[in-house]
Amino acid sequence: MKGRGEEAGIPHFNLDRLTSNTMASHRLIQYVGKRYGLRVSEILYDRLNVYYFVEGHALNDKPRLANVAHEIISKELASSSKLQEREMLIMSEQEILDFLNGHEGRREIEQALQALDSIGVHGIPKFIIEGRRMVDGAARSDVFVDIFRDIERTGEVAGGPVFGEILGVSDDIVKRGSHAKDNVLKTKS
Repeated sequence: MKGRGEEAGIPHFNLDRLTSNTMASHRLIQYVGKRYGLRVSEILYDRLNVYYFVEGHALNDKPRLANVAHEIISKELASSSKLQEREMLIMSEQEILDFLNGHEGRREIEQALQALDSIGVHGIPKFIIEGRRMVDGAARSDVFVDIFRDIERTGEVAGGPVFGEILGVSDDIVKRGSHAKDNVLKTKS
């Protein structure tokens, strides 16, 4: 596992970390994506990978998760050059902890897990392309190149996101993606 971590850019893979239930962290990432957009949720996801794989913290430590999420959200919205992003309501650490102590988003995560099981995904990472082509995350680059060249030849993508609806992520957020310039969701105050 340490070798694979090093290959993925994790030079200090923590082998002494404790495994834990990941429902809280999955619910948190999903919620942040719905509220602040996919860019912020992906930054949080990346931070939680370091938090778990390098720092060795448990993914069900709700006070610590709330602290990390608050730091990411605050930093990302404060550093934004867009007025609409800076004006978004930044959740306090306590508000995030209250969310984590509740049940919002649990049903969606459970439905996503059932959907993954039904299509034969029992490990990660996996890539689902066009909503139908499943590729193991350890696949060689030529596998991906072949798929994308095929899509390029046909001139269209045959299917779309698989889990947006299951996770309650709006089409608007999915269409913005995580790397578009205007990808942070404007919330109602």
